[in-house]
Amino acid sequence: MNRVSCIMNLTLDTIRDIELYQNKKGYRFSVDALLLYSFVNLRRAYRIADLGAGSGIIGILLAKRYPEAEITLIVIRNDIRDIDPIPLFTHSPLHRFDLVVSNPPFRRQKTGQISPTDEKAIARHEIELKLADLIQAACSLLRSKGRFCIIYHPSRLVELIDALREKHMEPKRLRFVHSTLTTEAKMALVEAIKDGRTEMKIENPLYIYKEDGTYTDEMKALY
Repeated sequence: MNRVSCIMNLTLDTIRDIELYQNKKGYRFSVDALLLYSFVNLRRAYRIADLGAGSGIIGILLAKRYPEAEITLIVIRNDIRDIDPIPLFTHSPLHRFDLVVSNPPFRRQKTGQISPTDEKAIARHEIELKLADLIQAACSLLRSKGRFCIIYHPSRLVELIDALREKHMEPKRLRFVHSTLTTEAKMALVEAIKDGRTEMKIENPLYIYKEDGTYTDEMKALY
């Protein structure tokens, strides 16, 4: 494919003053990435990893918020199930990550309509990555008391919490995302702390749209 054809297959998109080229027909970041980024509330972080980084937009956004942090994007070229955290550490094996984030596939293979585009299918369905493998990788990368932030489907929330607690990652914050005030939750934002104590805060729900179809004030602020 020549350079002109390559450019014709891309769009230049802007989010929070960041410009990013994306394939027209391949994987493209969605509002989920912005929601996950906004859910992170650490005052400071020095080592951050994005598991299944895709376009890298979440890591880029976090790099702007935490300019002193070292950001590691773990993408398709690495199999998350085979991650050995030691080569990722700059100083020593004990210097693990303060924060791990992930916007993983959340649909089981036999549920929903699988996209004919490989990139989109892998991003949405558990074709290449199972939940248990993701949690294991996050646990191995985090330091004790490090935080894991994930956006996931509410229908699998119990499964997610069970998987987290099995690896001694205690859910500490939960926020549901709704399309509008009158619709059921479409996504759930969860923060877990490795080796944390049992206690969870349920935050106020986040609404994306007003009844007239325009963004809520909170969503306008995020964009």
